[in-house]
Amino acid sequence: MIKQHITTFEQAVKYLYNTPKFTTKNSIEDTRKFLHKLGDPDQKLRIIHVAGTNGKGSTCAYMRSILEAAGKRVAVFTSPHLVDVRERFLINGKMPEKETFLETFLYLYDRLDWEELATGKGYHPTFFEYLFFMAMLLFSKEELDYCILETGLGGRLDATNSVAKKELAVITRISLEHVEYLGDTITVIAGEKAGIMHSSAPVVYSDVEPEASAVFKGRAASFPIKSYSVSKNCYKILKFNKKTIDFSLQYRYDSNVRFSISTIASYQVENAALAVRAIEVLDESEEITVEHVRQGLKSCFWAGRMEEILPEVYVDGAHNEDGIRAFLETVATDGCDGRKLLFSVVSDKDYESMVAKLVGSGLFREIAIAHMKGERAASLTCLEEIMRRYPGCAYTLYEDVGTALRELVAGRDGMRVYIAGSLYLVGEIKELVNHDQF
Repeated sequence: MIKQHITTFEQAVKYLYNTPKFTTKNSIEDTRKFLHKLGDPDQKLRIIHVAGTNGKGSTCAYMRSILEAAGKRVAVFTSPHLVDVRERFLINGKMPEKETFLETFLYLYDRLDWEELATGKGYHPTFFEYLFFMAMLLFSKEELDYCILETGLGGRLDATNSVAKKELAVITRISLEHVEYLGDTITVIAGEKAGIMHSSAPVVYSDVEPEASAVFKGRAASFPIKSYSVSKNCYKILKFNKKTIDFSLQYRYDSNVRFSISTIASYQVENAALAVRAIEVLDESEEITVEHVRQGLKSCFWAGRMEEILPEVYVDGAHNEDGIRAFLETVATDGCDGRKLLFSVVSDKDYESMVAKLVGSGLFREIAIAHMKGERAASLTCLEEIMRRYPGCAYTLYEDVGTALRELVAGRDGMRVYIAGSLYLVGEIKELVNHDQF
């Protein structure tokens, strides 16, 4: 590997996207060593670490919004991004400037051992590891109250788990995903996610899957650390409004406190409740009031999660079987007379099960199947083969997402259009809409 001459933001991003072609995942020990080589920037941060299968990004967003409503300075590292790679690094809700991104990229780039790499040996970060290191460098330069880190894949061996200490661990809902990497049972996957638990930090977890909860309780007891569960019994949905949802939740000593979130997605109530409980555990001095929580929840926005991108056109990041389940629960309560769906997916997902749930719901009069950009996209041939198993389902195939979107919007006849199946699909759609290319 030869060191390249990189001088622009665009060149840096291109280099990052090409890293999967010349590197593989490194051990957590190697990641820790390189973090130390960078000067242990993580040790300057008060870290909230978040893992789980679904709802990680939303839970991070709700926590961030509540903390900011209380006047705290917060940085967040999440993935994936939808349009711009800088979306992964938010400092008080803002992306870094391109110049700052490039400067941080080059600082890290110059600290790689290029003599070793030239021989085919030496350490080089993966795409995700590189971005994680950049986040630590960026955030350590800021005067922050908290840093929220979302894991990429798993937890125990995730690059983000190389940090030295944490204030709090949060684990969202667990379901079967990435079984080739994490294991093929809820118990095994929960064990990988539970790897983010730290001896110095309490844990707040989603108590939905009994097998997963048993793992979390057991690991917490083994340290021991305090653990706090959030089950469906902890909150109650009170009212679905046109653009918001009202729900009640206990906060500190007050039971049935009423809150509101700005979304039509019912699954976000679970994530909001988890975020509120996490803030309650984190805020031992009780500086954060009920009004701070109310304001933070109501003002929170998380792109790509049942987001209305055009009038009556909603995109949702549902990209696995459990995500589709939650997506359909929301669609079923929208009160619409007719709906259309635009669906696409990446090839390594269990899209047979996803399609079965979507078609079986009976919620869509027509389904548009489109081919996304990128090497990971499932082929139209494979998707068509699955759709043929449902002769009663009206569907149309599209060679590209843009054409599918244009035809659905133009011919919806008063029906609502939903778009789901992949966060990559959401990103492609948002880019089309942002540039008026639909």
